Amino acid sequence: MTLTIPNMLTVLRLLAAPGLAVMFLYFTRPYADWFALLLFVGAAVTDWFDGYLARSWKQETKLGAMLDPIADKAMVVIALMVIVGYSSMSPWLVLPATFILFREVFVSGLREFLGDTAGTLKVTKLAKWKTTAQMVAIAVLFAQGVFEHYLVMSSWGMSGEMIEQVVRGEFEDTQGLRWKYTGMIWSGRAGLWLLWIAAGLTLITGWDYFRKAAPYLRGSK
Repeated sequence: MTLTIPNMLTVLRLLAAPGLAVMFLYFTRPYADWFALLLFVGAAVTDWFDGYLARSWKQETKLGAMLDPIADKAMVVIALMVIVGYSSMSPWLVLPATFILFREVFVSGLREFLGDTAGTLKVTKLAKWKTTAQMVAIAVLFAQGVFEHYLVMSSWGMSGEMIEQVVRGEFEDTQGLRWKYTGMIWSGRAGLWLLWIAAGLTLITGWDYFRKAAPYLRGSK
C-alpha cells in the first residue's frame, strides 16, 4: 500500500466526513455551522488538489482510485444527513437529497455486482460536474445555517412581524437584521436550486450507468 501525499489528503477528506456530524454534537449553533462549513469547503478543495497532485507528480495509485470516490460519497451523504436534520428548510430538501442518496446506493450496488467488469462504469465528465454541483450546493446550505442562526441570536425576543418591519426599514436596524435576513433568504434559495440541479445531474448519470451495465444484467445467473 502506497501512502503518497495525494493519498494522505484523500484519507484526511475521508476522516473529515464524520467530523461534519461531530461539529453539531460538540458545538452550539451557529458555531457548529461555521465549523462544518469550513471543514466541508476545506475537504472539497482537497478533492481537486489531491487529484491534481497525483497527476502532476505521477503518483496515481490503486489505493487513491479506490478511496477518492468513497471520500466524495461519504462527504456528500453525511453532509446531506446533517443539513436535512438541522436545517429549517429540511422539508424542501428531503426530495432532492433522497434522489442523490438513492443514486449513490444504486450505482454502488451496480459496481459491486459487476465485480471485475465494473470498469465499464468509469466516472464520466458529467459525473464530475454532478459532484461539483453537490459540493457547491451543500456549502451554500451550510452558509444558510450560519445566516439563520446569527439572525436568531440578533432577534432574540422579537416577533416575526417585528423582524419583518425592521427588514422593511420601518425601524432602525441596530442589530444588522436586514443583511442577516437577506443572506439567509438568498443562500437558502440558491442552495435549494443548486441541490435540485445536482439531483437532476445525479439521476441522469445514474441512468447512464444503468444503461451501460444493462448488457451484463441480462440472462440467467
